[in-house]
Amino acid sequence: MLDVSNIVATQPNLGAALHSLRRILAAVISFDSVSIFLLDEESGVARVLANDYNPELSGLKVGTKAAISGTLIGKCITEQQPIFIPNIQNEVAHVPEFSSQVPNPLPNCGYVFPLSTSRRKLGALAFTKSDDFNGGDVELMSSIASHVAAALESAVASDEAARYLRQIADDRDRFRLLLEINNHVVTKLDMNELFRAASASIRKYLRNDFTGFWLLDTDAARLDCAVLDFPAGQNTLPDVPIPDIPGDDFAMLRARHPELWSTEEIGKLPHALSSALARQQISSLAIIPLTTANGPLGVIATGSKQTNAFDQEDLDLLSQISSQIALAMDNAVAYGKLNASKDRIEEERLYLESEIRSEFNFDDIVGNSPALRKVLDQIAIVAPTDSTVLLHGETGTGKELIARAIHSNSLRKGRTFVRLNCAAIPSGLVESELFGHERGAFTGALMQKRGRFELADHGSLFLDEIGDITLDLQPKLLRALQEKEFERLGSARTIQVDVRLIAATHRDLPGMIRSNQFREDLFYRLNVFPIEIPPLRERREDIPLLVHYFVSRLSSRMQKRIKIVSKRSLEAIANAPWPGNIRQLENFIERCVILSNGEELNVPLAEIKTLSDRAFAVRSTLLETERQAIINALKSTSGKVAGPAGAAERLGVKRTTLQNKIRRLNIKRSEYQDPSTSGRD
Repeated sequence: MLDVSNIVATQPNLGAALHSLRRILAAVISFDSVSIFLLDEESGVARVLANDYNPELSGLKVGTKAAISGTLIGKCITEQQPIFIPNIQNEVAHVPEFSSQVPNPLPNCGYVFPLSTSRRKLGALAFTKSDDFNGGDVELMSSIASHVAAALESAVASDEAARYLRQIADDRDRFRLLLEINNHVVTKLDMNELFRAASASIRKYLRNDFTGFWLLDTDAARLDCAVLDFPAGQNTLPDVPIPDIPGDDFAMLRARHPELWSTEEIGKLPHALSSALARQQISSLAIIPLTTANGPLGVIATGSKQTNAFDQEDLDLLSQISSQIALAMDNAVAYGKLNASKDRIEEERLYLESEIRSEFNFDDIVGNSPALRKVLDQIAIVAPTDSTVLLHGETGTGKELIARAIHSNSLRKGRTFVRLNCAAIPSGLVESELFGHERGAFTGALMQKRGRFELADHGSLFLDEIGDITLDLQPKLLRALQEKEFERLGSARTIQVDVRLIAATHRDLPGMIRSNQFREDLFYRLNVFPIEIPPLRERREDIPLLVHYFVSRLSSRMQKRIKIVSKRSLEAIANAPWPGNIRQLENFIERCVILSNGEELNVPLAEIKTLSDRAFAVRSTLLETERQAIINALKSTSGKVAGPAGAAERLGVKRTTLQNKIRRLNIKRSEYQDPSTSGRD
């Protein structure tokens, strides 16, 4: 027993221990063979772990597995009692895996001893013999089984620990590979660079001989080789496309089914490719689809010169890699499409802008009427200069839009365009808005503030409704324009600025000068380049263009799909007076868009008719008033139109203007001149 303990403790493995045990025990017990069966409790299968037998006999092969349910070996392990096998021939007949390997000549009988510890059932130790065992033999073999069980538990635990460590190492290598692939996906923007980097990482892990990436050309129904990494290849594999992909292969790609190919499947590839693989002695392939939710993109193929070089775990790992690469490819394709779409849209935008500029040369100004073209021609003339511009026109004619067009086409277009509506700010605060103020300059001035002149330095300043500036502020504005300097409120420091002024008003500034409401010198300083902006009624040709422009912009903003404006509605809109000009027209179209539910613009024609009737009545009243004012002026001057104290001077208009009005209003000489008077114009 001491010798047995020493053998079990010192031998490198159980096979060597059994060989030594049989030699030692042969001097004490007569037997032919000894075998260890290792149990897998979950499956109920026993595996021949080790055996040793008389050289004159044959024995069971190590690694042979068999189900032991219903056998005496199974009974021995279940009941944990030694079992005598009186007839080995009958016993092995129930186990086909063992019957083909039993020794010949066959021993008559055997004894099976359970191998177990307090922690687990391990298996069985079996002795065979040509004659019967005696009681001393059984007792000694039972003791030996206890020693072998302890050694077997230690060996199994050691194997499990080693297997666990190998599994940890494999998992670590797998995760390291997946991390490497992920880093390649993140850092490699070019797909070919990504493929080559991924190939090198795969080869380092799988020890395969080549990796190839084939991309799917859906239009041609074929796979084209993108990258082939074959470092040890004597010749480069031919770049042969794989055409006419069958429906089953497409289904395989869509379903993401990886496959293992042997030499037989490799031989079914196109001849040029299969023969090249054969010359390179490639005998096994792993084929993994590159697929995303949008469909198949291609395949990854890894090849090896070893037969059955890849297993299911390798396929699972390669499938994870293909998912990462396919996602990167899908993102690259989507990014490419977005870039292409962006480039196309940008090209279209530039083209349309160039077309608009070539036609009008101004942004956001809609129209093509002679009256508007005249204004645009004036803008084109004055914009490149730094001259002050005075815009005059009725409310709602788009004076700010014209001012922005002047700035956008000037040499100052890269600097700031600053605007201030002088009528929208209380008169006491206009000076602060224009020139700024220091902290404490007046009640409520808690901090320093820069004025609009400072903000517009080297840019353009647009003063809308300039006629509403008070008389006491007009000299300061005049100085700022002439001297290009001013002081903030509450400060004595003079600030120099370089500002291009664009002013606008709907008022009659010459009339305000005559009534002492506006300084004449400021008017001359502003009136360097006057531009008269025509009202909408003088550019009716532009109304259909404006209607379609407003409908398109407003329906898009309100998420409506209005495509049609009826001819009747368009004519009614074009013939309306629009005293509020473009602003009134835009607000009216916005109301129409709100009322529209289908693809046709819903225009309330009754509202347009009411507007026209009211405008006609007002116009008639104004014309009658104007007619009577001219008759009264002519009467007071005894029919004298021009010259000092003439009717034109009294009315504040030019002689030619008054003469045109007399003809247009059909004013007869008899209406203002006494028949007995013979005075002439």
